[in-house]
Amino acid sequence: MSEEIKILEEGENWIRFEVSGVTPSYANALRRTLINDIPKLAISKVNFHHGEIRQEGDKVFSSLTSIFDEMIASRLGMIPLPTDLKMNERETCSCGGKGCPLCTVNYSLFMTGPGMVKSGNLVPVGDPSFAPVDKEIPIVELNERQAVMIDAEAYMGRARDHARFQVTSGVSYKYGRLLRVSAREPEVEEIVKNAPKNVVKRDDREVVFNEDFPSKYIAKLYRMDSLVVEEDDRRFIFYFETDGSLKPREVLDYALERLVSRLESIVEKVPGE
Repeated sequence: MSEEIKILEEGENWIRFEVSGVTPSYANALRRTLINDIPKLAISKVNFHHGEIRQEGDKVFSSLTSIFDEMIASRLGMIPLPTDLKMNERETCSCGGKGCPLCTVNYSLFMTGPGMVKSGNLVPVGDPSFAPVDKEIPIVELNERQAVMIDAEAYMGRARDHARFQVTSGVSYKYGRLLRVSAREPEVEEIVKNAPKNVVKRDDREVVFNEDFPSKYIAKLYRMDSLVVEEDDRRFIFYFETDGSLKPREVLDYALERLVSRLESIVEKVPGE
């Protein structure tokens, strides 16, 4: 079996790629790895300052807000943070899980009302490169007498442990598919013109399309009487998006390495291997 991976399209937070020469079980293993086995940095511990918060000019603010602290902590945990895959996971860090610069990033948040507290108000302590990816995510709205003062810790985790560590979304794959239609079909020319990337082969007798790239014009093929569909169960078209904490190519590279590593560890445990 000769495996091959080809990048079809990619953007800032999404990627479409082809995997060929593999079985459906391998394709599904890759999908599951992309979903729940990619490390991600996320806020996991939040400390709130309770009581009066005093500012210059004898201004006094209340630390009570319109929602519970637990809801604010949950929202902070879901904010995408830039992730360095070289960071240690706490379970394997030399600090023994106590928290150190090798496995933990500290954040602070202080804001007085009135106004909306947003993810951009979350400030990394020490290294500005860990500032939230999206600065406009709303957290809680404050009135003129309210304020928030928060310290938080972020560390690495995986989506199989908690949703806040979810890097990817919309992870899907489908069989590679060829659609053969007669070259005499009246709408063929329109489809060829508007979906040129989907044209695999064309001659005087037939036109062959694929579904590797999304196009509303390809759907018209299914209304044609001459259509013949061929599916290849050893070629798969994958697509997924990220929340911005990692680039799509970083996620894909890690997932492939992780999958190979896990399969090798299984083989090593088989008696006689």
